[in-house]
Amino acid sequence: MDRIEPKIVTIFGGAGFVGTQIVQLLAKNGHRIRVATRRPNLAGPVKMFGSVGQVQPIQANVRNAASVALAVRGADVVINLVGVGHSRGVQTFKAVHTEGARNVAEAAKAAGVTTLVHMSALGVDLAAGVSDYASSKLDGEVAVLEAFPNAIIMRPSILFGQGDGFFNLMGTLARMFPVLPLIGGATRFQPAYVGDVAEAFAAAAEGKVKAGKIYELGGPQVETYKDIMARVQREAGRKRPMLPVPAGIAKLLALPFAILPFPPLLTADQVELLGVDNVVSDAAIKDKRTFAAFGITPTAMDTILPSYLYRFRKHGQFDRDNAPAPIL
Repeated sequence: MDRIEPKIVTIFGGAGFVGTQIVQLLAKNGHRIRVATRRPNLAGPVKMFGSVGQVQPIQANVRNAASVALAVRGADVVINLVGVGHSRGVQTFKAVHTEGARNVAEAAKAAGVTTLVHMSALGVDLAAGVSDYASSKLDGEVAVLEAFPNAIIMRPSILFGQGDGFFNLMGTLARMFPVLPLIGGATRFQPAYVGDVAEAFAAAAEGKVKAGKIYELGGPQVETYKDIMARVQREAGRKRPMLPVPAGIAKLLALPFAILPFPPLLTADQVELLGVDNVVSDAAIKDKRTFAAFGITPTAMDTILPSYLYRFRKHGQFDRDNAPAPIL
């Protein structure tokens, strides 16, 4: 096996759900990592993913070009994972997904960085006409490739894994509500395991795939939103009726959340996204711009979801099918 030359890697958003997985993989391969985050004082735990001094949180905000330039100075590889699920205050879709992405790409180019890996989202090209989130992500891709033509763009589908934001939310709703609203029940999704996505990012960072391309990362199963909700209920041991909700009514239901001070449970923009298929394109499959490009066999939901969704059962771990026999 060829020896991997250790590099200095700056990861924007490296303390998040996907970022912590990537940090662990790159640290294991001997790279030195800067975890660029707005609040490095809260990112201390990432230091444990490497040896002493190997992983360091640093302060940077993609909306601030000067802080981005400092974060990438001297780096060989830059990875940008920063994204927001809703637009509020200064953290707007455009500011983070488009202008922030441009700041990172321009700074990386100016600093002589050899490899830039940028996280986008699956289906943004299809949803850009109806969703501000998707439009900002697609504009971000364009901005990145304009500034750094050899950038590697990654478009993962919705992610599953311990601590994910989607399946855990669905499990919480199944536990709390007697009826589950079903928005866009026929829309198709192709959930990807976070561990597989992290492996793909690590491989891209180490130069193992062609640069200047857009890769679409979806899991082995394509299911409708209704099927996924049914799957979550099975894993959570729940039998809640699912009530189809038209998009127009769903947008009205989302209005009150927009004025609340905490992250909204649902936004009108998310309603639009739930109406657009989120699957790997035929073109990406034909060109092998999928997990196949990385030599990764994607992990099925059946393998991972039972390992953490059991906590939404009535008696939690004691309701697990493989729960150990009690000690007498």
